[in-house]
Amino acid sequence: MSKSLPTLHLLCGKIASGKSTLANELVKAPDTVLICEDVWLAHLYPDNIKSVADYVRYASNLRGVIGPHVIDLLLIGVSVVLDFPANTEESRKWMKSIIDKAGSKHTLHFLDVSDDDCLTRLHTRNESGAHAFVVADTEFELITNYFVAPQQEENFDMIRYQVL
Repeated sequence: MSKSLPTLHLLCGKIASGKSTLANELVKAPDTVLICEDVWLAHLYPDNIKSVADYVRYASNLRGVIGPHVIDLLLIGVSVVLDFPANTEESRKWMKSIIDKAGSKHTLHFLDVSDDDCLTRLHTRNESGAHAFVVADTEFELITNYFVAPQQEENFDMIRYQVL
């Protein structure tokens, strides 16, 4: 019996759209690992991320280490759920470079959720205290301004989840 090719699962969606929830479902597949940006950032840089500029700097450092690691995992046959936001063209180009270097299959999971629904979920998440980072409404708005939905010409194998 042949083993299926490893897959890199990518997640695109605004803050509190359900990316990590979906990631936790996807990682239940055999021979699959989860790599979550929020968890790594919270452990490596506790109390250091106080602004969007801080996030950009530390996330860039993390990507420099995680990218080669993800490639290695895919090359040995392990599927990866990369819970890093694929929310800008630049971040998706980085992810595409991983796919190209590993020669792996991939799926871009696009959670198309309205701002209002995301804010409702965000308030619930903030109140629960279960997430590594609390995000204020003003931060949500600022970060959402950078969000760019994936386009067909980016050539990702994509599944779109739309909440109506």
